[in-house]
Amino acid sequence: MKYPIIILILTLSFISCTSPEPRKPILRKSSTFLQESIQRNKIINKVEEAALLDVIKKDTAHSYIASENGFWYYYQQKNTAAKTTPVSKGDRIVYTYQIEDVNGVMLYTEKEIGKRNYLVDKQEIIPGLHDGLKLMHEGEKVTFLFPSHKAYGYAGYKKINGNQPLLFTVAIKEIIKN
Repeated sequence: MKYPIIILILTLSFISCTSPEPRKPILRKSSTFLQESIQRNKIINKVEEAALLDVIKKDTAHSYIASENGFWYYYQQKNTAAKTTPVSKGDRIVYTYQIEDVNGVMLYTEKEIGKRNYLVDKQEIIPGLHDGLKLMHEGEKVTFLFPSHKAYGYAGYKKINGNQPLLFTVAIKEIIKN
């Protein structure tokens, strides 16, 4: 009777002393979702860029400037006397704007939107306005051509469809330095 207990104890101690082999990761084939998304976005960007370039081509009355931030713009009213732009964090900008689609259909008027205040780099606004306002001086009026990724993106907003390039006409009324 002694021997079976000793054998049992030895067997259990031998089993408990061996370290278990770590589990190997499960290999899965990489998803194609990311690659498909990248390709879809490249196509959307090309279509939107073509639509915006078509607007520029048809508008012979204005000289458009390509920004470093991925949009185009032209001045309707330029203030050459102004020296400061709202570039410091916390500068307050009082501005108005309207939104049109690339076919010239008014989506939101200046009256509907009203006067807006923006604290530079302290409040969230669409990326295009964030970058565009920093290019402007007090008293200027600029029309921006934004691809959808600089405006309301794939989600859109009320009257604005997803992936819709837009024209914003923005006027800075006042810049209050921080």
